[in-house]
Amino acid sequence: MPPSRLTRAAALSALVALLLSAATACGDAGGLQGAGPTETAVSPDKLWPKLTPASRPAYEIGEVNREVVKGVAAPGGDIRDVNPVVVVRREMAKSRGDYEGKDAQYRETGRLMTHCSAGAGHGQCPVLRPYYRDLTGDGRPELTLGFRLMPGKTTAVRVYTVEKNRLVQVMSWDDAISGVELAGRSVIIRSPSEVAGYEYRLQWTWDADQKAMLLTHDEMLRTGGRKTTPHPSPSSSPSSSPSASTP
Repeated sequence: MPPSRLTRAAALSALVALLLSAATACGDAGGLQGAGPTETAVSPDKLWPKLTPASRPAYEIGEVNREVVKGVAAPGGDIRDVNPVVVVRREMAKSRGDYEGKDAQYRETGRLMTHCSAGAGHGQCPVLRPYYRDLTGDGRPELTLGFRLMPGKTTAVRVYTVEKNRLVQVMSWDDAISGVELAGRSVIIRSPSEVAGYEYRLQWTWDADQKAMLLTHDEMLRTGGRKTTPHPSPSSSPSSSPSASTP
């Protein structure tokens, strides 16, 4: 073999060996590895097949919360023209006994409403900053508002939309709250649990048939290594009174 061809053959052999070595090293470092045997899928067992199915709920929990707020209009259909403080005052007026008097359950909220002249989210006003986001998919924003129920640790969360220039409440919930999020067509509320390291996560989603936000998810999730958690308010419940995404 001519020396030039011999040299090229040797170089080619060395290159092939180098590539094979690199490929083997890569395989050892990051190649796919077996995860072990897969568990056998087990179909669910249906219990008590002869039990007569219930035809109505055992408890009334107010699955659909929808109510026109009387005395509050939205001229032109723009919900941003509605004053959140006025909306909360309307709700409080429907149950004055909860807000007025030294023995009222939410007497501090009633007292601090006098500090709302600068608007929601300012100073000691118990009405929190309002948020506006399209939750119904009609291209117009809805109003999500919250206000503190004091002297306790509960927060009221409300969602409103506008129909024919009328303000309509479509979601209401009172609870001890650790966080509120808006995601797509949903309002997500996180609340502390008595079980250390866990929290409740409740999600309301707009339902076009009911024209209201329905509770679509109610679950307990692990949050990490939290040793102690505040106790949720014993009054955590859907509120029956009307009154609440990014500005």
